[in-house]
Amino acid sequence: MISLTIADGIAEVVLDAPQKLNSLDEQALQDLAQAYDDAADAAARGEVRALLLRGEGRAFCAGRDIAGVTPESDDAQAYLGGLVQPLLKKMSSFPAPTFAAAQGACLGVGLGLLLATDVVYVADTAKFGSPFAKLGATLDSGGHWYFTERLGMHRTLDLIYTAELMSGAEAVAQGLFSRAMPAEELLANTRGIVARVATGATGAFNASKELVAHIRDQRLGLWESMEEENVEQARLCKSEDYAEGFLAFQEKRSPVFKG
Repeated sequence: MISLTIADGIAEVVLDAPQKLNSLDEQALQDLAQAYDDAADAAARGEVRALLLRGEGRAFCAGRDIAGVTPESDDAQAYLGGLVQPLLKKMSSFPAPTFAAAQGACLGVGLGLLLATDVVYVADTAKFGSPFAKLGATLDSGGHWYFTERLGMHRTLDLIYTAELMSGAEAVAQGLFSRAMPAEELLANTRGIVARVATGATGAFNASKELVAHIRDQRLGLWESMEEENVEQARLCKSEDYAEGFLAFQEKRSPVFKG
C-alpha cells in the first residue's frame, strides 16, 4: 500500500491503494512513517536531496480508512494522537525539501499529509474541505489551525458547518497551496520541478525550511527573523555549496551543488 523508490537523488513515496482512494488505516500509517524513516536515512547518506509524495489513482487520499471501524470501540485519540500526529511531525521535519502532487479527494488525514509537506501542487479539480459534518465528527490532522490561519474564522467554519468542498483551483486562489494545474499535467510537472530542486543547494534549502517553520511556530517579527537569517547565512558561507555558487557566478557557468 505504501511504496518508496529512490533514484537520482529523489525519494518518491506513493500511497498505493487506489481501490479505496488511498485511505489510511493504522498499518498504512506505520508503513508511511517507515518509508519516511528509510528516506531520511538515505538523505543522511547523501542519496536523497528531495522527496515527492503522491497518491495512485483518482484520489490523493480520502482520509482515514473507516471501513472496519465501529464507533463503540474506536479509539480516536490513539489513532490521531498516537499515529497521525507523530507521522505529520516526522514528515514536516524531513531533512530535505518535500513536495506533494495531489489530485482528487484530499480529506482528513490526507489533508494533514499535505499540510506537513513543504510544497504542494494540486490538480485544479482536486477536492479540499471538511466532510465530517456528515459523520458527526470534526476536522482533524491540523485542519482547524491551517484553515483558520489561511482562510480566517468565517470561511473555516463555513466549510466545517456545510461540509462543502473547494476545488484545487479555489484552494490555490485562497492561499492554501502553491500551484494548481490540469490533472493530466500534475505528476509530470511536479516531477520536473522536484528533479531540479534535487540538484540544488540542499543545505541552504534546509536553512530556509527551518526559518519558515520558526516564523510560523514562534510568530517571529521582522527583526527577529532577520537575525536568524544572518546567523544561517554566516553558517552557510563556510559550506562547499556556498563557495561553488559564488565561483560559478563569477565564472559565468551553472553551479554544481553537492547538497
